[in-house]
Amino acid sequence: DPGDAAHQEAKQREAEMRNTVLAQVLDQSARARLSNLALVKPEKTKAVENYLIQMARYGQLNGKVSEQGLIEILEKVSQQTEKKTTVKFNRRKVMDSDEDDDY
Repeated sequence: DPGDAAHQEAKQREAEMRNTVLAQVLDQSARARLSNLALVKPEKTKAVENYLIQMARYGQLNGKVSEQGLIEILEKVSQQTEKKTTVKFNRRKVMDSDEDDDY
């Protein structure tokens, strides 16, 4: 299907563009840390990459981001996307409950 091929090619071009921008704004140790994070938390990595690309577009980055700078950005993104995990117990009443034994 030609539409699929074009879509795949566009996706590949976007990935190459992202990698090029990230290579320009991150130093070697920061890139290594980001690729390690991608293995564990791909969605967080995507958010950090988007943040870095956006900062690069608006000229907010002075030189390459070091590993320490990346850690600070990771913490910032974590605080923004932090989700509160809650566990809710839903106790169901059933006819065969042990609590309601009538002796």
